Amino acid sequence: MNAAPERDLVFAIPGDLASPSGGYGYDRRMIAELGALGWRVQLLSLPASFPMPGPGDLAEAAAAFAGLPDGALALVDGLAFGALADLARREGRRLRLVALVHHPLALEDGLAPPVAEALRHSEREALSHARAVVATSPATARLLAVGFGVDTAISVAPPGTERPAVPPVRGGFRIPMILSVGALIPRKDHALLVDALERLADVPWRCRIVGSRTADPATARALAARIEAAGLEGRVTLAGAVPDIGAEYRGADIFALPSRFEGYGMAFAEAMVHGLPVVGCDGGAVADVVPPSAGILVGPGDADGFAGALGALLEDASLRQALADGALEAADALPTWEASARILSETLEAVR
Repeated sequence: MNAAPERDLVFAIPGDLASPSGGYGYDRRMIAELGALGWRVQLLSLPASFPMPGPGDLAEAAAAFAGLPDGALALVDGLAFGALADLARREGRRLRLVALVHHPLALEDGLAPPVAEALRHSEREALSHARAVVATSPATARLLAVGFGVDTAISVAPPGTERPAVPPVRGGFRIPMILSVGALIPRKDHALLVDALERLADVPWRCRIVGSRTADPATARALAARIEAAGLEGRVTLAGAVPDIGAEYRGADIFALPSRFEGYGMAFAEAMVHGLPVVGCDGGAVADVVPPSAGILVGPGDADGFAGALGALLEDASLRQALADGALEAADALPTWEASARILSETLEAVR
């Protein structure tokens, strides 16, 4: 079957597209999948300072959009779109703007209330000028409709998943390896994971925390200090960003991430695809991704509950195996990248 005729799309993305995060990984994969569907995708690079651009960066972004021809179809990553209210108002009639929202900007952890409110106002205004809005989960779509006043139909194109070529093989008598994947930023709440592990110091385990240590250096330093204060530096490894994340999933026995909020939770889906039982928090879209058959979810910030769930898996190999089997079964219902790209393509085609 031949691909559809080529269609032109500008994809505006702030910062480095090669950055090792779930959002950038989604963007990279969608560019490839849209290309396979006949879209000719032109990358429009925006300053890396988004969503907190200075005047100069806003002027640079404005010049980049002003250089697009009338009627151009532009898909704009939400990391920038929500901070471009003035540009969206100015260019919304001339260009066909489509917003791709991974995570509402105002809901990032650690923001001062005035900053969060300014971002909420900006994102509401910007979204009102989009021809279409694409969210990466039903939970995010609900948030945009209720909390950000989006009254147009919101398409949901979640991240896709791929089964590993070799099925996971675990068991034996090794010390269980706990894997946590996510940039070291306040919202991921790795400090709560360390608190839980400190309470389980008498139980055999090892832990690797994989994710960027440069996204928020202060949080990364505080986490390293917390690990040392707990006396766990010999058991908890801050691995940073790694070139082969698949090897991390294959080498683990349990996935644990106490993120307070997720717009989707790609790391949780990847863990399930690799047959890992999950311990997490039910903030945002995580409960939509991880069913009870695949893991144990507690409330965000619940250190006692998180430690209890993690301890149950460490001490009960049969429970660990049952949830691992449930994770693989649930993973079969997760979307493929091709299916999600078709949803995005149909939305773009409707606007075009």
